[in-house]
Amino acid sequence: MTSAEQIKIENVTFKYPGGEEPVLNDVSLTINKGEFVAIIGGNGSGKSTLCKLINGLIPHYYVGDFTGSATVKELNTEETKVADLSQHVGYVYQDFDNQLVRARVLEDASFAPLNFGYADYKDRGKRALELAGLTGHDDEFIWQLSGGQKHLLALAGAISLDPDILIMDEPIAQLDPFHAKEIYNVLKMLNEEYGKTIIVIEHHTEFIADYCKQVVLMDKGNVLWKKPTADALRLVDQLMERQIFPPQVTQAAYKLDAFSNKSIPITLQEALEIFPNQKYVEEVAVHGPTNNLERACLRPVVEMEQVSFAYKTITRSKKTVLNGIDLNINQGDRIALVGNNGAGKSSLMRLITGLVKPERGNVTVKGKNTRDYSPEKLADFVTYIYQNPEEMFIEDSVRKDVEFFLKARKIPEYGKKVDRILEQFELTSLQERDSRLMSGGQQRRASLAIGVAMNPSIILLDEPTANLDIATRKHITRLIGTLEDNVEAVLVATHDMQLVAEWANRIIVLKDGNVLHDGTRESVFNDRELLNSAGLNPPQIMELSRELYMSPVSYTVDDFVATVNKQFGEENSDGIQTKII
Repeated sequence: MTSAEQIKIENVTFKYPGGEEPVLNDVSLTINKGEFVAIIGGNGSGKSTLCKLINGLIPHYYVGDFTGSATVKELNTEETKVADLSQHVGYVYQDFDNQLVRARVLEDASFAPLNFGYADYKDRGKRALELAGLTGHDDEFIWQLSGGQKHLLALAGAISLDPDILIMDEPIAQLDPFHAKEIYNVLKMLNEEYGKTIIVIEHHTEFIADYCKQVVLMDKGNVLWKKPTADALRLVDQLMERQIFPPQVTQAAYKLDAFSNKSIPITLQEALEIFPNQKYVEEVAVHGPTNNLERACLRPVVEMEQVSFAYKTITRSKKTVLNGIDLNINQGDRIALVGNNGAGKSSLMRLITGLVKPERGNVTVKGKNTRDYSPEKLADFVTYIYQNPEEMFIEDSVRKDVEFFLKARKIPEYGKKVDRILEQFELTSLQERDSRLMSGGQQRRASLAIGVAMNPSIILLDEPTANLDIATRKHITRLIGTLEDNVEAVLVATHDMQLVAEWANRIIVLKDGNVLHDGTRESVFNDRELLNSAGLNPPQIMELSRELYMSPVSYTVDDFVATVNKQFGEENSDGIQTKII
């Protein structure tokens, strides 16, 4: 290794026991000190396996057929213990909750240096909390933290040993937009001010464009290339061929065929400098929420009247989660429930299922007060699809999981219905597979199928597109769009603003247990004060269209391209639109 080389992987092939194909296939890669690298690729391309090679989990913990060599700071990972490598390589896993092992914040941040026998372990923990932006939370219990704060705490634990290399697997998959930026700003600071080498596994190319310096593309266990970020994200054909979606402004410029590869923008700022700097049409007025008279004419399937919910903490004090909620969910609603981590979204949905009861007020589902009915009885009307699909799986095959409810309820000829549902969610060929052993996207489809099989009036989904690559997210979004054909109302709690923009006909914004806003996508995304208050970021293409004074605002790349072509496109004799610039 040269002095600049910090990680050197040479001709590594790795296959899990019983696997038919290698997960890593003759992989060679060099990462230099101080680089900020994004590893991209579809689900199953080998990204996480590659990173587990760097911290020694492969081949020490995950055994299999291993050839080649991996060197980290001149230490051969095959010959070096994982514990010794952990002092050089910090790792924050996708399921970061499992890394939180102590009751209080400072205890958890200090856990690694304490176990390595450092006398100043507590000072190291405090320093790590300061770097992660969690100063002042030392004595709080872990469960008191929001999801974003827990992720930052996992990061603090990883950097408490002051490693030179930090790996984060899907750093923003479960975070609201505000905390997502917070995580990346901490990573940027660690990279630029402290010289840490940062490696992220990331599907969100807008964040890659804004923060990362190099990109590694993986496909079917192969490292295809490593390039500077600007060069990498402009290879639109290569990325789209592998169902990897560049930033929305990059996609728009590419579809408009308006730029050479060198000038295609990859950030919002670059796009604003390149696209025509003039008003397309006058900006339209913001439309407010559906008025009370219109709402009164709709048929409610869920009614909430002055609903408050709290739980007792370990100190016996009460933590209020929802405060005086008045809300109806009506027939035909496709509701996106949005807000920061800890805003109360999951608690609101659990109240509808009857899994928890309100402290004050009433929740009525299809005319039945949830105080008077068990969750099992309410399951005849409401299906709650959990954020972690594994929580939906009971049996040892997809088909058995989908038919479980129907079989238990002794529904006549349920097999035919199961056949239809498996086909609807593209699971027929997977029906004999164990649901727990499938990919993330396949598990999501299976969990949706289980929910539809229960024949509910209302389906509640908690973060249905989290932890998925963009192509799979788009697929799941399309399937969610079909749910309204089977049920009266769908409620989705999500941080995925693209899902919100493309799917919802009603958006409810929660903050600190209160309904901050209840309206349409126009009333939400055109209200900057509301977005800032709730910590929400519109999709990038929407920001671009708004900055260009487009009216109506574009919610998708295709909307944007159509508007630009309409305003500036010229048609040749064959009716084909030419370049706009």
